[in-house]
Amino acid sequence: MNDFSEIEDKLRKLRPVPPSADLMTRVERALAEARHGDSLHRGKRSTSTAGVLPREWRLHFNWLSLGLGLAAAAALVLFARIQFDRPVKKVPALASLTPAPQFSSTNSTAQFIPAGLTQVVYHTRDEGLHFPNNSEQPMRRVRSHTRETLRWRNPTTGASLRVSYPSEEVSLTPVSGQ
Repeated sequence: MNDFSEIEDKLRKLRPVPPSADLMTRVERALAEARHGDSLHRGKRSTSTAGVLPREWRLHFNWLSLGLGLAAAAALVLFARIQFDRPVKKVPALASLTPAPQFSSTNSTAQFIPAGLTQVVYHTRDEGLHFPNNSEQPMRRVRSHTRETLRWRNPTTGASLRVSYPSEEVSLTPVSGQ
C-alpha cells in the first residue's frame, strides 16, 4: 500500500504550468480581431490563431436534397389530383335484361313494338322481423329500390322510345323459428 501513497503524494504536488507570455499575446490579439471584425493580417492566413476562436457559422445548403424533396412533393400532389379527378364507378347490385322479342313484320304501319325491359336493383334493405296483421309467425321484411326501363322500337322508321321510372318493392318472407 505504500506504493500508492507515494504516487498520491507526487500527484498532489503537481501544479499546472503558468501560461507563457507568447500565448497571452496571441489570445489578446485574436480577441481584438474578433471584437473589431477586422483581421490584422488581411489577405494572409494566420496559423497562430487556428483553433483558438470558433469559426463563423455558415449555412451550408444541399441543393440536391432540396431538389429531390420538391420533386417528390410534386409527384405526390399530381398523384393525389389524378385520384380525385377519377369518376366513381357505381355498379348495380343486380341487373336483368330481357332479350328483344323477334316479331315478323307483316304489318308495316308506323307503330312502336316492345323491344326490351331492363330492371336494375339499386338498393336492398332488410328491415327486420315483423308480425303483420296479428300473425303468429314472424315475417322478414325486405325493401328494394329498382329502376325499370322500357324500350319500344319502330321497325319501319328505326325510331326508338325509352321510358325509365323508379319503383319500390316490399316483400315479406315467412321465417321459421326451428
